[in-house]
Amino acid sequence: MRKTLAILMAALFALSMVACSSQSAAPAATAAPAATAAPAATAAPAASAAPAAKKVVAGVVFQEDQFMKLLQSGYKKAAEDAGYECLTANTNNDATKEAELINTYVAQQVAGIAISPVSEATSIAPLEAASKAGVQIAVSNTNIDKSDFIVGGYTSDNFAFCAQTGALAATYIKEKMNGEANIGILEYKSLLPEQSDARVKGFLSELDKAGIKYTVVSDQDAWLQDKAVAVVTDMLSANPSINFVFAANEGGTIGATLGLANANLAGKVVVFGTDASEQIVDLLKDQNNILQAVTGQDPYTIGYNTMKALINSLEGGDTSATKGKTIIVPGTTLTRDDTAGLDQFLSDLKTKMGS
Repeated sequence: MRKTLAILMAALFALSMVACSSQSAAPAATAAPAATAAPAATAAPAASAAPAAKKVVAGVVFQEDQFMKLLQSGYKKAAEDAGYECLTANTNNDATKEAELINTYVAQQVAGIAISPVSEATSIAPLEAASKAGVQIAVSNTNIDKSDFIVGGYTSDNFAFCAQTGALAATYIKEKMNGEANIGILEYKSLLPEQSDARVKGFLSELDKAGIKYTVVSDQDAWLQDKAVAVVTDMLSANPSINFVFAANEGGTIGATLGLANANLAGKVVVFGTDASEQIVDLLKDQNNILQAVTGQDPYTIGYNTMKALINSLEGGDTSATKGKTIIVPGTTLTRDDTAGLDQFLSDLKTKMGS
């Protein structure tokens, strides 16, 4: 009996020692720095900084050329100046990709989208849907000012700025071609029919106004440089009476000028074009005397002002001057005989491109 009691007493003593050991260890665990550090982690600004995290906008273009790069540079600079992050994308002129991209930005809950739409017609539906989902929309490089959901937009007037080129061409034809011309046209009606048509009509309107006698001998699509080189060469081979070419965009203007130079047609055919870039300035300065004048848009200002209008709306500013409207940014003419103007344009261009 005593032996049994002794064993029992020993067991109870061991058990009490284990219990004491566990109780004394518990405070040490709860008092460890890991547990007390938790409140500091939850108090970090990550959760409370949700509004700052939403200061994200998107800047979308539809092509990979200098015009669109400058447009996008304008987007980014305006966003940077306002303290916003700017996501950028290129739809590559694909309406399906554009719609998918807009839906992605809606899902990501960006605050707003500044976009150069693929089409004045087909782009409206996905943009309006995004607006209804709470993403504010501003447009650039396209006049769709009949859409009240747009908080603002800036563009060139395609008819008007190509009419500026037409006025220069009318003077040239009167003074150096006896008031008559056989014209070949390079445009992009299968790419963006509304824009292309407006540019060609704007150009020809000034010839009509000036009483120029002209015949449009050939009108073909060629908006990319390499394609335009081939098209203008074939055009002149098939129609040797052509002595004047009008190109409705940058790629067409460069390609037409290079194609005529390659075909040794300098002095026989001249080019008047559209858009302005470093390469176009080089061609205007070239002694072959083929490219005579262009009217360039101001894509950087268009992009900057579009993003500025978007952010002004996001910040609760007065949008009465921009909402539901597209504001016109005038074109700038560049001519072969204005060397100082060409040099100034190049200087401004390098600044905007960050080079």
